[in-house]
Amino acid sequence: MSAPPLVVVVGPTATGKSDLGLALAEQLGGEVVNADAMQLYRGLDVGTAKLTVAERRGIPHHLLDVLDVTDTASVAAYQREARAVVERLRAAGRTPVLVGGSGLYVQAVVDELEFPGTDPAIRSRIEAELVERGSGALHLRLAELDPAAAAAVLPSNGRRIVRALEVIELTGRPFTATMPRIGAPRYDAVLVGVDRDVAELDARIATRVDLMMAAGLVDETRALLGRGLREGRTASRALGYQQVIDALDAADGDLADVAVADAADRTVVATRRFVRRQRSWFRRDHRIRWFDGAAPDLIGAVAASLPCRV
Repeated sequence: MSAPPLVVVVGPTATGKSDLGLALAEQLGGEVVNADAMQLYRGLDVGTAKLTVAERRGIPHHLLDVLDVTDTASVAAYQREARAVVERLRAAGRTPVLVGGSGLYVQAVVDELEFPGTDPAIRSRIEAELVERGSGALHLRLAELDPAAAAAVLPSNGRRIVRALEVIELTGRPFTATMPRIGAPRYDAVLVGVDRDVAELDARIATRVDLMMAAGLVDETRALLGRGLREGRTASRALGYQQVIDALDAADGDLADVAVADAADRTVVATRRFVRRQRSWFRRDHRIRWFDGAAPDLIGAVAASLPCRV
């Protein structure tokens, strides 16, 4: 008997991926593998809309709550761990359902991607140059060494430019040699995309942010700051948390209702911007079969399209 395929559920934030992934895992006798970079973090619960233990209905979820907020997320480390889970589940005859909107994390599991290592000394030296000379100057150097990489990386994206220059120095190869490419699959994967009408999704995002604020996002952020959230290079930039941190800093820790409302508004704007980037990323992959998240029988339609349906 052949191993079950990997089922992948992707799409923009707030489209209903988590509920769909859970339902598919339930129907297929499978388990969920998280592919949301921020849900890797312990304590980032309200702001990431992480399903509670009760909401998971007894379906095992993997790679949730595996990092402290002071840890820096690594796609390479995630790739190793997620693939190990996927392969263990398939060997046991369980269908892995990979669910999330972090495009590179998804692709790192699904496709054959290479992630070169890092060298702290090289990284520190280039980061010091970034501070001293600015991202524009480093981008010009990248353009000389790897024009294709420079065309793909914004001149303002200092962190990405530093990484590109580090990889070039480490490997002696162009950074583009290790950049993600769609179409080199590792698994027999079935890719499902969930999206919604733009106006409807905009409204859902606004409602979702309001609910997060009402559910205690400010208090959760305060508690996480006590655990080092501000020092976390990745977690501190999570949507919602970053805006609340900025508001707390501006108000010296004592937020009035108007400041909370402003943080919510800025979170809505940032989330909508992030959704546009997610759409752009996932729409490039023509293997994905798209479904309307507002369809009345979404779960049934998706399940019926799968070769591994029960």
